[in-house]
Amino acid sequence: MARAQANGLELEYDTFGDPGDPPLVLVMGLGAQMITWEEDFCALLAGRGFFVVRYDNRDVGLSTWLDDLPAPDLAALAAGDLATAPYLLSDLADDAVGLFDALGIAKAHVVGASMGGMIVQQLAIDHPDRLLSVTSIMSTTGDPAVGRAEPWALALLTRPPANTREQAIADSVEGYRRLGSPGYPDDEAFLLAKAELHYDRARHPAGTLRHAAAVVASGDRTAALRSVRLPALVVHGDADPLINVSGGKATAEAIPGAELLVIPGMGHNLPRAVWPELADAIERVTGQ
Repeated sequence: MARAQANGLELEYDTFGDPGDPPLVLVMGLGAQMITWEEDFCALLAGRGFFVVRYDNRDVGLSTWLDDLPAPDLAALAAGDLATAPYLLSDLADDAVGLFDALGIAKAHVVGASMGGMIVQQLAIDHPDRLLSVTSIMSTTGDPAVGRAEPWALALLTRPPANTREQAIADSVEGYRRLGSPGYPDDEAFLLAKAELHYDRARHPAGTLRHAAAVVASGDRTAALRSVRLPALVVHGDADPLINVSGGKATAEAIPGAELLVIPGMGHNLPRAVWPELADAIERVTGQ
């Protein structure tokens, strides 16, 4: 893995495949490290003829942590006072463009999951000249009327961070299990190993809180998405408890000509069993 200077920050990244192939940049979600894009999935995409780049967003993983910024007031944000958000999704989108520049990428296909889907939507709005296509997975437009979480799922996401490694890992395993795909349940040993890997690599709850503030403060992208003129794919599971499938449907409706792929039994994760179907859809939208 390596680090790139981008937008005044250091972004940790790694790559898969031939640098001469069309670049495909993977953008992960709220508080999620780039290793959430599993190596085997990245290798699968590289095998389809892409130069795959995954990276840690600011404030997560091994990229720059912005702990000098004040803690956001989520209650004030929810009430409409946006001034307490340390940064916005547009800043995270600018980070991606900075990474493009550092890697010498003129234009890229972009794929984002959850908050990463919001970031690639913002990229399509702010920097359409730097994109070849956009894929938004298990995400939403920012319209509060769509994509609503089940109350219990939101409670899982917003509970106070654990004080010990043991409890943090247990909380992560519970979250993975309950937010994941009922049609494709994961083995408990896999979930435990994943939780341990992510905790030991870089745990940063303060950054996750600032990510949440960016999502809340960035508002509704629906009107701006109607101006997007890029090949677009929207993927969502019909069993997603954290971002209801209505969020994906609204995203596809907002982007002219977007393909909508709803995967039965998929929750708020990317189970290995759906990777071939997802890779096929990404190939379609990119024209590979």
